[in-house]
Amino acid sequence: MTTHVDELLPTAKDFMKKVAAVEAEEAAKQELAQAKAAAEKQALIDHLSKPSGISDDEAIRRAIAIINGAVSNRLTEVQVYRFPNELCTDRGRAINQAEPGWEKTLTGIPKEIFQLWDKYFRERGYKLRVEIIDYPHGMPGDVGMTLMWNDVDMNLSN
Repeated sequence: MTTHVDELLPTAKDFMKKVAAVEAEEAAKQELAQAKAAAEKQALIDHLSKPSGISDDEAIRRAIAIINGAVSNRLTEVQVYRFPNELCTDRGRAINQAEPGWEKTLTGIPKEIFQLWDKYFRERGYKLRVEIIDYPHGMPGDVGMTLMWNDVDMNLSN
């Protein structure tokens, strides 16, 4: 009878080995997922740090489409871009501190968006708010660029 029970009932140590194997497999899956996410983020940063290659006219058309969508939803502002703080030369520190000259820390596409706003939209009454919009683990994370048209003088009389 003892041999039959030994074949039938594994020891507690055998079950602990199975638990350890399952935990190791799960840890390996999580490590692989984190590595994949990091690689995808780095690819995104590499892509966004290069010039977009679109003309000012095309960029303005895209902005108008975004603004029209927001206006049709009765909004007076819209987030036009969100990007990792790694696209700032100081990882968003100057933006977070609202330091003068923060715009000089922008690179790639975010820099193009700022320059487009500065060249065309600013003089037409649009505001651009650039701020850290999340704080993962208590540290500055992504940066949001919000275009606003709500501070415009609304006196429409002639």
